[in-house]
Amino acid sequence: MATQKLTEYEIKRLENIRRNDEMLAALQLHAKASLLSNASKRQRDGSAKSYKVSPAKKPKETETPTVIRRSLRTRGMPPDSNCLDADSNENSDKTTLNQASISREKTSPCVLGPLKMRDAYDGTGSDRAFIDTLLSFERETEIGKVKSDNLNCGIKIEKREFEGRVDLESMSLEPENIARIMPGRIMTVRFLPQSDVNIVAAGNKLGNVAFWNVDSKGEKDNGIFLYRPHTGPISGILFQQSCLSKIFTSCYDGYLRLMDAEKEVFNLVHSCDDAIFCLSQHPNDVKSLYFGEGRGGLSVWDDRTGSVSSQWTLHEDRINTIDFNPQNPNIMATSSSDATVCLWDLRKVDAGKPKSLKIVNHERAVHSAYFSPSGSSLASTSFDDTIGILSGVNFEDTSRVQHSNQTGRWISSFRATWGWDDSFVYVGNMKRGVDIISLDQRRVIKTLQSPHMTAIPCRFHAHPCRVGMLAGATAGGQVYIWTSS
Repeated sequence: MATQKLTEYEIKRLENIRRNDEMLAALQLHAKASLLSNASKRQRDGSAKSYKVSPAKKPKETETPTVIRRSLRTRGMPPDSNCLDADSNENSDKTTLNQASISREKTSPCVLGPLKMRDAYDGTGSDRAFIDTLLSFERETEIGKVKSDNLNCGIKIEKREFEGRVDLESMSLEPENIARIMPGRIMTVRFLPQSDVNIVAAGNKLGNVAFWNVDSKGEKDNGIFLYRPHTGPISGILFQQSCLSKIFTSCYDGYLRLMDAEKEVFNLVHSCDDAIFCLSQHPNDVKSLYFGEGRGGLSVWDDRTGSVSSQWTLHEDRINTIDFNPQNPNIMATSSSDATVCLWDLRKVDAGKPKSLKIVNHERAVHSAYFSPSGSSLASTSFDDTIGILSGVNFEDTSRVQHSNQTGRWISSFRATWGWDDSFVYVGNMKRGVDIISLDQRRVIKTLQSPHMTAIPCRFHAHPCRVGMLAGATAGGQVYIWTSS
């Protein structure tokens, strides 16, 4: 067979191979590669095995379980800066560190007994000015006394005229009437029923109760005084009708406390195993407190005996609000998470089988039911996206106003609140505004909006002594006060 002739490419390739072999031979790379290969083989065969003494084994420690870190906000706790050292906190100094050590020695809010106001105080500076302000009020409040001309009849109520109509176009929100008075979500907000001074009280989800003297502009503490008399969400704040220096607070922790400014103490007046979801007071009986506890229970606490005088089971689920008719205080309205609003005659409530005068059904939980200032109408707020309106001599006329009440998980539920007469109902919306519903037109006729409103207002209260002053509270601890010029 004839020898095949190589191509030019193959000749060039063979020449490159020969040249590379000569270069490797000159560097003696093949010999060094053989030495490394033999050394590695000896190590695998054990010929170069090391007899290094291994250190003694440490006893196996108990494995620490994995801890998932959660923020203070998700755990329902207020921000805490006590764990920071002086270098990491630009405002910390020896005074701050001393205050922190003192605060750790304070009495716990869950103590079964009196809690001194100085131990419950969580604000900055001193609360002396606030206590002196409360003590300066006259013993008689300026809430109008109810004339019970129609108490011996059934549910029938006589109408009366009011002079509290407000000019909606003149209502505005000024920057100086905005303040963040406490951390966390506000659950309830109330005006002090006093015309000489504008003081707002609010309770949050963390157990704090804050007071804001709106007229104290430019002062060092901005007129804000923060206390923590409870350990859970505040469900109610009541000013004693005969003495404004005494303020009742209720909480989901099952405690009912009385803040006595004269004695400078939060007294524990009642405790129960179930959560207290709402608090109210009979207009003609300042010695009794009505509160909803547990699943549908309503209890009456008597100050004269210092104990619960009556207990009823009125609903199948928790009672969210209790309200009394201004014209006929024997008529009581309750709203419940069992999707009902019930009217009761207190003179006919049987302890065994209480029977309501009227039941109004919603499709989902009802968060509030409040009587109008004249007592002739009732407004309810439900999670079924409606505002219910009851009117008529015996509340036989029922209508619904469509309104989005889906607030989500982090915002307190909306609760429609009456103003200063029977004309309008005020309720928040998810667009950072205040919807005004007309009783005559049964619809939203106006929305209060302002560029200063940076959060969603969810809880409201109309000043009982000043027409046109409306307070709205948010989930971020802010309070906005609308005023009418």
